[in-house]
Amino acid sequence: MKPFDFLQPATIDEALSAWTDGAAWLGGGTNLVDLMKTGAVQPDLVIDITRLPGLNAVEVLPDGTTRIGALVTNADLADHPEITARAPMVAEALLSGASGQLRNAATVAGNILQSPRDAFFAHQEPASDPLASAGSLSVLGAEGTATAVNPSDFCVPLVALDAVVELQGPDGPREIPLAGLHQLPGQGARTALRPGELILALRLPPEAAGFAANARYLKVRDRTSFAFAMASAAAALKIDGGRITAARLALGAVAPKPWRVAEAEEILTGQAPDPELFARAAGAALAGAVEIGGNGWKIDLARRTAARALAMAAAGTPARIPALPASPFGTTAGDHAHA
Repeated sequence: MKPFDFLQPATIDEALSAWTDGAAWLGGGTNLVDLMKTGAVQPDLVIDITRLPGLNAVEVLPDGTTRIGALVTNADLADHPEITARAPMVAEALLSGASGQLRNAATVAGNILQSPRDAFFAHQEPASDPLASAGSLSVLGAEGTATAVNPSDFCVPLVALDAVVELQGPDGPREIPLAGLHQLPGQGARTALRPGELILALRLPPEAAGFAANARYLKVRDRTSFAFAMASAAAALKIDGGRITAARLALGAVAPKPWRVAEAEEILTGQAPDPELFARAAGAALAGAVEIGGNGWKIDLARRTAARALAMAAAGTPARIPALPASPFGTTAGDHAHA
């Protein structure tokens, strides 16, 4: 790790004024410090934002929007009563990631900005496990040598629920859909953030709460904890009179960004929920998938994961969100079926 200057501003304006080329924001540090240790990121200035006011609260606004401050930790958000009641699959995704210690430190803003990881991440040696190596490569949205998947569990249900990112930068405040934050290879930078912009909050629209009764996040990985997904899916349904009146489906660990699947949602809407319908929707979700580096198995795994997540959502959200999966290729505690 090379030497760097360190600053701990007391206000958002002070933090923004301190930004310069070669600077990096520091929140929980679970991603940035890791990158700095490997030499993948070498900032000249580290700006610690953990003391900035107003960024660590979760609140429901008068219109029903759920606003999540950028410095809220993954652990606190997963356990927050407004999240478990209004967006339970967000809590489920958070609890599936990393370890308890890391969730206590990692912030939600840092989570959505995690760097893609592949076999050559941070200039390290290729992974010794070929399954893990191939599992970190995309089957959707890849281009050229840019094949690493987005590693965030948290982002997948957020994209499914139309989350919005609040930003503040040198040019003033703005907001963008989370679905537009991460960019595909060929679109320019890895994210749509402008130089010096700071994430202030995430917002879930009022409509997100309407999916709370039938929403699940399913993560498939090669061990029960502290592992990135090989495939994941966030599925949310509104069911009325035996018919699906609205559907949301997003896939994780299959592309350089969280992958919302509008085609599958259209197939589901207006239909009676059943396994055949879920299989057809999942097939549409992976229709454009392409094998890279021997990961053809991942296409079928992602398809089955999506179908299983839809079936779990149709069965209803559990009263208590489980914190740990039951088996390496299972779903979550209390649900032992394979993806």
